[in-house]
Amino acid sequence: MEWNYYNTFIKVAPDCPAEMGLVPPEKKTGKTKPGIEYDLVADHPYQYSQEDLLFEVHVRHKEIPQEEIEANGTQLKDEFYQRPMACLRASMLPKKYGWGIHFNAEGKLALYEVGSPEYERYANGEDKSVTVVAAMRNSRKK
Repeated sequence: MEWNYYNTFIKVAPDCPAEMGLVPPEKKTGKTKPGIEYDLVADHPYQYSQEDLLFEVHVRHKEIPQEEIEANGTQLKDEFYQRPMACLRASMLPKKYGWGIHFNAEGKLALYEVGSPEYERYANGEDKSVTVVAAMRNSRKK
């Protein structure tokens, strides 16, 4: 199954509370999934596809040892992708923390802060080669 987006921009959710990009806070127990997503993508723009990022976040969040990944990586990935999961439109980065997600032609992603010139260019559809979709709302409209 193909999980990646190509030439797509996920703009922040219509009910996103952030007026600028915020770094997701840590919990007392360590990094949250949005924090891990942010660190990976902010430090390595256009390195991860959605599939790669989702798996890497899972591995880090569950603290799976590197030795286990090296020994059983294919099996771990197969098991991971067999479960239903949400795409990055449901990520807290565009839903709560004010980050748009751009996927290039190779399906690799980068973050753009809401209100930045790059964010506005993609969100307003100025790049005609990019499909624009909104992140999922935080709550249902009443």
